[in-house]
Amino acid sequence: MSCCSTNGTCSTTETATVDPAAVTTVFTVAGMTCGHCEQAVGKAVGALEGVRAVRVDVRNGLVSVDSAAGLDDSAVRAAVDEAGYELTGRA
Repeated sequence: MSCCSTNGTCSTTETATVDPAAVTTVFTVAGMTCGHCEQAVGKAVGALEGVRAVRVDVRNGLVSVDSAAGLDDSAVRAAVDEAGYELTGRA
């Protein structure tokens, strides 16, 4: 079931807090258009080892990831690809 309504609006209620001890990396992701996309990418990237928080900005195509240490870009790319989107690089 999608979070998107028939009129193209989306609704998500999840919020994320920033961990001051975390390393933040921002990636650009193509193909995201709605709240369902936000949830799919957030869940996929959030499942990676060491990830503490994920913030997805669908409008700007950005995914901010807080992690315990630097992230392996290939692991993030694989997670985003598995969710059905394309990681195009670091922002």
